[in-house]
Amino acid sequence: MSSKKVVVAMSGGVDSSACAYILKNGGYEVVGATMKLIDDEKTENSIRDAKEVCDYLGIKHYVFDLRDEFKRIVINNFIEAYKMGTTPNPCVVCNKYFKFGLFYEKCLEIGIDMMATGHYAKVCDGLLKFADTANKDQSYFLYGINKDVLNHVIFPLEKFSSKDEVREMAKKAGLNVSSKKDSQEVCFVPNDDYKAFLEANLGKQKSGDICLSDGRVLGKHNGLINYTIGQRKGLNISYKEPLYVVEIDVDNNRVIVGTNEELFHNELIAKDINLLVDKLPHEVNIKVRSRGKLIRGTVDFVGDKARVKLYENERAITKGQSVVFYDATMTCLGGGIIEEIL
Repeated sequence: MSSKKVVVAMSGGVDSSACAYILKNGGYEVVGATMKLIDDEKTENSIRDAKEVCDYLGIKHYVFDLRDEFKRIVINNFIEAYKMGTTPNPCVVCNKYFKFGLFYEKCLEIGIDMMATGHYAKVCDGLLKFADTANKDQSYFLYGINKDVLNHVIFPLEKFSSKDEVREMAKKAGLNVSSKKDSQEVCFVPNDDYKAFLEANLGKQKSGDICLSDGRVLGKHNGLINYTIGQRKGLNISYKEPLYVVEIDVDNNRVIVGTNEELFHNELIAKDINLLVDKLPHEVNIKVRSRGKLIRGTVDFVGDKARVKLYENERAITKGQSVVFYDATMTCLGGGIIEEIL
């Protein structure tokens, strides 16, 4: 297999289209491929847009039909997580099992062992690093990649300083998607209506108590799926000071609220650990949300889980989200799913 052959994961958006253009101009033998993950008009439009870009660039375009696998792995995981009172990150799961899992396997099937995506990140000597565009860096969402796959991944957008710069380049290149809007919502949730989607899959949600940690009832909630840690709006309760969701108590169908101070913690347990290096240093820089700050701390392994301690308190650490580890050079070392807050 030639390292000058590469399959670009094309979503029909400007980033992945720009990747195909950059690589073709860089002397690569480029093939485009789009994953068909769900049945809806937006997906069909994305496939159409990706094919039009490929036709314009004069490259072959494939469609990988992964709908059954996507429903089983990503959508069902999303639904089950909310059922258990956690807040999942489907993009992390999709990147791990699809874009850099099943998609890569499909690339091998057509005889190409290099792939590229429109993520803002860098791969240097087989290590995942922060993108030069720090405010767009997406390494937090990529920690779940199998480290053996990293040497086969190219991120052509790693040097761009802004999304506007990417759009401008795409416009000058004549790409028809240069002004296409970014997709902000979860791709399989119609109209970004989480409540309707979850109720369609979990049934009508039961009401229950909103209470303080000492058990005092302050009001009623309209279904646990409508609440997440740190939430203040929409509680419809009255108290002497502002209150926030501090816990989702699935066993007793309760939303526990408390003061802002009660949202701060510095220890957690993480599961489903994936490491991108052979050995994790005891002391690392830690993120508990994609746009969160880096906090110094330690990681100790207990069986297949990690006990993470932050050197300063962080607000609204949320079960189901990811905790990701970095070293001083902004190399992403790995991460896991937050299972418990201590």
